[in-house]
Amino acid sequence: KIDKSMKKINITLLVALTAVILGVFSSCSDNEVDRDKSIFVDPDPSTYTKFDKWLNLNYRDNYNIEFKYKMEHLESDLDYQLVPTSIENASIFAQILKYLWMEVYTEVVDLEFTRTYIPRIVHLIGSGAYNTNNTVLLGTADGGLKVTLYRINSLPSTITGAYLNTNYMKTVHHEFMHILHQTKNFSDDFQHISGTDYIGSEWSSNSNTEANALKLGFISRYSRMNYHEDFVEIIAYFITNSEAWWTSRLA
Repeated sequence: KIDKSMKKINITLLVALTAVILGVFSSCSDNEVDRDKSIFVDPDPSTYTKFDKWLNLNYRDNYNIEFKYKMEHLESDLDYQLVPTSIENASIFAQILKYLWMEVYTEVVDLEFTRTYIPRIVHLIGSGAYNTNNTVLLGTADGGLKVTLYRINSLPSTITGAYLNTNYMKTVHHEFMHILHQTKNFSDDFQHISGTDYIGSEWSSNSNTEANALKLGFISRYSRMNYHEDFVEIIAYFITNSEAWWTSRLA
């Protein structure tokens, strides 16, 4: 009885699937694709908030960036339990990011450089992404197309440049450097300078203190993860600290 029932179910599913496929093919053949129209449809403009309109003008229209501040399931890392960012903090951070990131590279190089290499998606997460080894993920860069930034809800009421550099902008420059070196890699010689001192996930161990890492020639504990992280950490720390700080670190 079970076999007969399963057979009937399988036949029914096959017939249904065939009908769907034939329907799809007939629909495709009956309708020509209008290549002058985008397949992506904007939300109803009447639903835009003032912040949405600002983002369209300053991010999408100017830099071709989609700024996602409403945490999206498919854009998020499902290995972590995460919290969305507040709209208030998202609006503050959007202005900070534009001023301290995109406009900086535009001023130093040019607008074409920024538009070419800046990621297509910026995704904000309200909380940090906490690991089991007592570390927290502050940001990620995915294939040069998307940057995800965490802990946006931790913005204090009084924001200083030092706070931004330590908690956010170092991470932003770190991830952007990953995007740039994925486009044009640095010399293979770099990885051999400290090759035997890279320790992978053990970088967060108690024995790898800041002092020990510095004695081995690393700018941070995390630099000992691997030579890719080492390279971008050097640049991120160089950009977000003063010349006096850098000189004392070298000494």
